[in-house]
This record gives sequence, structure tokens and C-alpha cells, in this order.
Amino acid sequence: MKTTTENNIFPLVTDEQKQAEETWRKSIPAQVFLNYFFAINYHIQENDDATGGLQHVPFFRAHEAELTEETVQAVTRQLHACWSTEYALRATAELGDEDYLRNALHWTFPQAYHSILSGLQAFLTTTGIRSSNPALLHREAGRLVVKNAYPRPVSFYAAGSYGDFSFHRLPLAGYKAGLHIASKAIDAQAQIGQFLRTTRKQKAQWTRQQVQANPNTALRSQKTGNVLDKWTAQHWQQITWRLGYTTIFDLLGRLRISQTSREIERYVEAEIDFKLFHQSLLNIVSYLNGIHESYVAKAMGVERYQQMVAELPKHLQHSFVEERLRTRIEPLLTGGSTSTSLSMAA
Repeated sequence: MKTTTENNIFPLVTDEQKQAEETWRKSIPAQVFLNYFFAINYHIQENDDATGGLQHVPFFRAHEAELTEETVQAVTRQLHACWSTEYALRATAELGDEDYLRNALHWTFPQAYHSILSGLQAFLTTTGIRSSNPALLHREAGRLVVKNAYPRPVSFYAAGSYGDFSFHRLPLAGYKAGLHIASKAIDAQAQIGQFLRTTRKQKAQWTRQQVQANPNTALRSQKTGNVLDKWTAQHWQQITWRLGYTTIFDLLGRLRISQTSREIERYVEAEIDFKLFHQSLLNIVSYLNGIHESYVAKAMGVERYQQMVAELPKHLQHSFVEERLRTRIEPLLTGGSTSTSLSMAA
């Protein structure tokens, strides 16, 4: 549509406006992804307390373990990997302006994921589960989430078969999610609910593909014996057990984007708040790592844990690791008083 003034014709929409609209349209997937992680962080911050909420978790209070020296060494290695990766993630935030953080997504996405995975691995090792298989770790974490081993801010999960998902411990998850950053609980829970839904849907579709690609597991027509091409709700229900539960760990698994993937390039080219994205990721990493560290410290004994922190490599000494020990773990395990044994042990 155009408007005419004397002999000149002016378009109502300029090239600059068209370009801005196109940029905004291309940025929508990245904005939605930012919304999801901001919503998780918002939900955590709104429901958190000084010690991460673990003092209210019966599973935590009952957590005990007799760890061999070999197991302690394994847990120490896993936590060192967790902390070194978080250290790198934090260093990026300290170095980065907006453009730097934009291009840093190639490594900050996997850093956030692998830091949390290593911390989870250390926690599970104290429960007797020794594995480095991400699928197994996610499955075990899902079971623990359902068993209320995690505090309220991260105890939500989705279950059910494709097309009939149910959401738990997230009462506002059923509301329609918007395209704006969450500013209240209903926004955050709606966006987390949508994130759970799309992630579980992807997992269901991937699982179906894997099942049907294997002649030994493929569902077949009772009439012809051929591998089924079209599925009904009943067919989806038959593979639901393979999905497990969809939890925050599956949502974080969405960060595992290959450096050669076109998807991450789409995020890099988007016009979103990269500093906010990075800070949201870092807050989530710090919260979950603090939970797993608390479980490890309780299983190991606070004095042994303090000794391990005192003997950290130079780049991790007097860092966020000691800060979480002082502000979260010691008050949780010593009834509110912080310890000076760290400096004595050093």
C-alpha cells in the first residue's frame, strides 16, 4: 500500500522497518529460549531461601552414605570438573560485553549443561550410582525429582504419553505462555510448562523413531505384520515407559547444541538480551550445583568436605565454591553456624 504526495510516491513501510520486522521475526525462537531459562531462574529466585530449601526436604535429612576412599576420590574428581566448568562460565560473564556474550553461546551452552551434569554425577555417586552415561543420569535424576529429593523451585516435572501430558508441582503450567520476559509467577510457570511440553514432545518423537528403527522393538500391524507408519494414542502409550519423567535436567539438556548446528547460529544472529540470558544460566547453574554439593557434603561429612575445598586447585581457591560452602552448606549442616575450619585446614 502506498500514499502519494504531488508526484512523489512514498511506501507506508520503509525498508528499515521491513528489516527491523524481519530481524524481530528471526529472533523469536531465540527470545522464546531466553524466556524459558529466565522463567526457570525467576521461579527459583521467587521460591528460594538462604540454604536452597533443602532443610525442608526429608530425603535430604535422611541422606547418608558410607563412602570408601575410592568413592571419595571419584566424587572429588567429578566436583572438580563441575567447578572448573562453572569457573569458565563465570569468567565469560566477567569478560563479556553484549557482542562477546552473543558469540560465546557456542561454549556457554555446553558449559552450563556439563557443569550441572558433573555435579549431578557426584551426588548420584554418593547414592551408589556410578555412571557417566547422560541418559542414565537424567533418568535417575528424574526419579529423585519425583521422590521429592529436590527443593520446591526445581521439583516440577511432566509425565504421561504423547498428546496427554500432565504437569506436577507447577500449578500455573497450563496457562498460555507469552512472548515477553516473565514478570510474575503465572508468566514464569506458563513458560516453564511450555518448555516441559515441547521438550517431552521432542523426546517422545525421538523415542518413537528409535523404537521403530529397530526390527526387534518396532510396533507392527496386527493384520499385516508390517512396521507401523501411523500411530494412535494407544501406540504412544506403549512407549511412555521409555520416556521416564521430564524434569529440569531434561530442559537443561536442550543446551547440548552442537557447535556446527544451524540452531545455535540462529541464536547468535538474534537480537535478544544476551547478558540476561547468560546471567539466568549462571544463576541456575549455581543453584543446582549448590544442591548437589550439599548432598555430597552431608554424605562425606562436613569436615571432610571442608578439607576438600581447602585443597582445591589455585584457580578455584577463595571462589564461588568456598562462598557456597560458607553461605549455604555450613549453615545447612551445622544448624546455622558457619565454620572456621576451612582456614585452619588450609
